[in-house]
Amino acid sequence: MKEILLRPTVATDLSRLMGMNHSVDSEAVWQLELRREAGQVIARFRDVRLPRPTNVLYPHDPYSLADEWLRKSMMYTATSGDLPVGYLALVEHNPASVAWITDLVVEPSMRRTGIASSLMSAALDWASGRSLRILMFEMQSKNNPALRLALKFGFEFCGYNDQYYPTRDVALLFSRSLKK
Repeated sequence: MKEILLRPTVATDLSRLMGMNHSVDSEAVWQLELRREAGQVIARFRDVRLPRPTNVLYPHDPYSLADEWLRKSMMYTATSGDLPVGYLALVEHNPASVAWITDLVVEPSMRRTGIASSLMSAALDWASGRSLRILMFEMQSKNNPALRLALKFGFEFCGYNDQYYPTRDVALLFSRSLKK
């Protein structure tokens, strides 16, 4: 296998990045259970194994990347040879000193090779280098690989938004405090 390199995204990467298969196969989901009782709402998530893997569609339009990439605070592309095989995009919110990971995609044939971990490490280094307080990562409750990656990197569950995505999927929110 060729060496994987990370670099800032350039315009010539975009057509390849948009054309990647952005969906992911998942063997588990975080199932949301809401109960409303007198004066309170109780939200509980549980990790549920699925009887068979399900294909989870990407919650954003990958083709909007061409219009949005210049508005990203930072975007990294992972390459194998000269070929882009993954990317991660970040948006910084200055008043709150927070950055959000808005996209994290790896070409299906290159998954489970450490590319997502390398991209996540680059995001953490970038955010720390900018003296940000928090790095946020949102994902669909059905995206078990992203969930496992977040936990592996020390992100903690910090909230959810029901029916957040156009697919009406639940968005899970994870955050990681950055040491100063």
